[in-house]
Amino acid sequence: MDASYQKLEWKKLSEQFKPRDRAAYKGDFGHVLVIGGDHGMGGAVHLCAEAALRVGAGLVSVATRAEHVLPLCESRPEIMCHAVKNAAQLLPLIKKATVIVIGTGLGKSDWSRELFQTALNTEQNKVVDADALNLLSEKPQKKNNWILTPHVGEAARLLHCSTAQVQADRFDSAKKLCNQYGGIIVLKGAGTLIQAENELPFLCEAGNPGMASGGMGDVLSGVIGGLLAQHFSLLSAAKTGVLLHAMAGDLAAKENGERGLLASDLMLYLRQLVNG
Repeated sequence: MDASYQKLEWKKLSEQFKPRDRAAYKGDFGHVLVIGGDHGMGGAVHLCAEAALRVGAGLVSVATRAEHVLPLCESRPEIMCHAVKNAAQLLPLIKKATVIVIGTGLGKSDWSRELFQTALNTEQNKVVDADALNLLSEKPQKKNNWILTPHVGEAARLLHCSTAQVQADRFDSAKKLCNQYGGIIVLKGAGTLIQAENELPFLCEAGNPGMASGGMGDVLSGVIGGLLAQHFSLLSAAKTGVLLHAMAGDLAAKENGERGLLASDLMLYLRQLVNG
């Protein structure tokens, strides 16, 4: 393992969560737009959107398939959920957002591709995850206003190599991703890495095997997006979000064990951690 890295430390990162001004209002804490949830994948955008709220985003909207709107509104009415058929319907939502999270449950259909292309060239800071990364791998671009959050399989597709090659040197893989795609890279896995251009990588030592379950990545994307909405820099949002997510997973596992740990179990602990 490369010795030239920095460990993420909660004591330092938690100092960013200062007491809020008593006169604050929701607009002070940003507006996250989550884009995703193709047919059968509404849970992904739900987890992502709720995570953004739980870490303190002021407003969260979801652009998704019509079938997901009613269930999401019933289960979490604080989320503003919009049925979107095409780019024309997505653009007004993008204009209202301060941060975009795209990819959770997005799929790779024609609908998915149209929304992806529409969101890709916007000026807002964004988190790019899941199928949005797979679409990006087909036509690579380099930008400085995004955080990419690949797991090993997505990283391999982005680098056009095998998963074994990614895992053989995760530090080098994260660096290559950053060089090719720009922004901030969050290479997920046991020992998640955060890589920024011309920076030493950051290593997260928290987390546990119980977090190897569906929906955990959706929660992480929402956490990072929620921090971006609160004016964290790209690098700070990535570092803080990764450690916050991992620590919430550890607290949830300590309470009831690793096996059977659900992504939604993290919500309570996310809120506790950001409040000290």
